[in-house]
Amino acid sequence: MPESPSDVPSVLLGGARLADGRTVDVRIGGPGIEAVGTAGSLTTRGTRLDLRGYLLLPAPVEPHAHADTTLTATAGGTPSHRPEDVRRRATEATLLQLSHGATAVRAHVRVGGVHGLGALEGVLAARRSLRGLADLTAVAVPGPLTGAAGADGLAALRDALEMGAGVIGGCPGLDPDPAGWTEAVLDLAAAHDSPLDLHTDGDDPAHLARLAAMAGGLRPGLCLGPCAGLSRLPGGEAARTADRLAAAAVTVVCVPQGGCSGARLRGTPPVRLLRAAGVRVVAGSGALRDSSNPVGRGDPLEAAYLLASQHGLSPEHAYDTVAGAARAALGLPGVRVEAGFPAELLAVRGDGLAGALSLAYSRIVVHRGRVVARTSAVREYRDFGAAAATLGLPHQGRADSGSGGGP
Repeated sequence: MPESPSDVPSVLLGGARLADGRTVDVRIGGPGIEAVGTAGSLTTRGTRLDLRGYLLLPAPVEPHAHADTTLTATAGGTPSHRPEDVRRRATEATLLQLSHGATAVRAHVRVGGVHGLGALEGVLAARRSLRGLADLTAVAVPGPLTGAAGADGLAALRDALEMGAGVIGGCPGLDPDPAGWTEAVLDLAAAHDSPLDLHTDGDDPAHLARLAAMAGGLRPGLCLGPCAGLSRLPGGEAARTADRLAAAAVTVVCVPQGGCSGARLRGTPPVRLLRAAGVRVVAGSGALRDSSNPVGRGDPLEAAYLLASQHGLSPEHAYDTVAGAARAALGLPGVRVEAGFPAELLAVRGDGLAGALSLAYSRIVVHRGRVVARTSAVREYRDFGAAAATLGLPHQGRADSGSGGGP
């Protein structure tokens, strides 16, 4: 059973630096932030955690994972889709993403066809086992919904929603009748009040325009990703497409780390163009060590780092794609380090957001008012004689201040 607020002990986060430069104490009571004051001003009868040297941020989320294929890159032959095997992999992957800071994960999982609903069963079991640690939402990804196999596909999708899948996914471009496929999922989404989170490469502006027009006004709204093909369109065409997506309140979910099951094209859409048009852009990790990306890390801060370092977003806007904007896309309440907001927080070593995105290895994760994960890294320099002295390097180890593990 979920814990009530009175079951969660109070926690005081002392001496944390905020993104605006202030150094504060943050008192957490139950699942929410109770008070924020200047450093040294707050007290608690509960646990005190010293966050001097840490930057305190709203926790990121993972808006685009693949739970049925995660951690299968080293599997020989076809990965197992037995419910127990999927449950184990999905649990391990979600805990890994939690250690990076993601307190909520939206995970795509295929339903129907030869594997039936076994993979979804495994993901839903993982969701139950993770309760209190991280929130895991399953996106049901059907195959064809029209033609000869359409009836079976629709039945599997309906069953998936009844089982507990919270979002409808899929790739309309893989169906013999993409428009008919889209109409079918729109009808189901309306009937179940379910969000839509669809895969598309985005290299066909007419197709994107049709999707946007068909889903315009859909509440909850439509997410499309990874949309890598938008970066291959001529500038004027890409700008017109961005305007259509903005007008239909479509969210674009990019995968800057590369690799996404069901995507033909790799790359990142023109995020600055999309944002300028008013499109909500969020960033996900995509494949986590499966055949699409055998070295995927599942780290939201890496996604933000890539958008800042390679695609021209400011550190603040880049972090928003994995935090504030991503939470909104997932229908989660907003988070600010202020009294009254949910205690969904990430503390990383460093004194500024740019440094945190670059070198954030030590992390403390708070979910529903509790510290649920800690990762510590120490950089250590050993005495290399005259060379170390010349460079002014310390001869012994020191606590990590945002840098990576040492030799």
